[in-house]
Amino acid sequence: MELRELQEHICTLVTLEQTEAPVVSVYMNLEANAAELREFTKHRVAVLKDSLSQELLSHFQQAMERIGRYVAEELDKTAKGAAVFARNGASPFFLALQFKAPLPNMIAVGSHPNIYHLVELKDTFHRYLVFVVNDRGARILEVNLGEVTRQLWTAQPKLRERIGETWTRQHYQYSRWVQGEVYVQEAIKILDRVMSAGGHSHLILAGEYAWRVRNALPHHLSAKFVDVVDICQRANVQDIVTMAIGAFVRKEEQESLEMVDRLVREIRVDGLAVVGADATLEALQLGVADVLVVAKLFDPECHIKGEMVKLAEQHRCKIETVNRSEALDRLGGVGCLLRYRMTYPEQSTLTGEMKSSA
Repeated sequence: MELRELQEHICTLVTLEQTEAPVVSVYMNLEANAAELREFTKHRVAVLKDSLSQELLSHFQQAMERIGRYVAEELDKTAKGAAVFARNGASPFFLALQFKAPLPNMIAVGSHPNIYHLVELKDTFHRYLVFVVNDRGARILEVNLGEVTRQLWTAQPKLRERIGETWTRQHYQYSRWVQGEVYVQEAIKILDRVMSAGGHSHLILAGEYAWRVRNALPHHLSAKFVDVVDICQRANVQDIVTMAIGAFVRKEEQESLEMVDRLVREIRVDGLAVVGADATLEALQLGVADVLVVAKLFDPECHIKGEMVKLAEQHRCKIETVNRSEALDRLGGVGCLLRYRMTYPEQSTLTGEMKSSA
């Protein structure tokens, strides 16, 4: 699945109209032990049954039966994670998504779908290119949500393989180096065309020529550079993608911490930011939030967090999920940067009183 498709599915879930029947949201980690997944599901379903009225319980059971049939009959064995949303009743709904990236195990019931883990997946696994450059050729891998969705090979002109009688070894090595530089420049031109046409915003390099490519990147491509990953000559596509994902996740975590630093700075100078669950939820409801910054461990059951993410998606607010940050934890685990300052009734009254007294 591509990032664009995931965003379309998120929009569908966010705009799903509420009915008398609840929506069941099920996330599954398909990399986990099957027995553990069954045990988790059994325990969670039992807890939910005890919390539902008789009417809602009937809708829940029928939705879970539909999900169970899908899991038993239609799951791809290569999938690492799945998210299924189902609703029974007069306006039934069903959406099943499978990914090459794992998801946590979760089952939730509510008036709206719980989309938090889809948004977290979108934030963690962007669409990016892996550019592998070595003596055998230049290989471009497009990765969407942890899955290779396109491969492009470019042929490399053969380097001079023999030393003529009139050539010294020094001449040969110099010629090889020059041809390597020409090859790098040609590879970068191809990379530039692919990135421009595809609108990619992140780039990871690999292969023996990776650092030469990195040092020769023009400014507009250098701005999209994430990291260089070391690979052996025998590395296959999955090995390359696995290492690239690790580099990308580390970069994302760094950017998330930078966003937390920005949030803290704004709070300290009484700038355009609020923190804490209540203030953040209010900013999202008013549509003044620009970036939602939320710790992954905040609200583990995703009750408040799910509502925050839904509102953020509705108002086109950027969402930054943060893996580990003591600074964010001290602020309540959640906050947001604002488009403009929130105003409160008591502030307006106080301003009026100050003007009257003056």
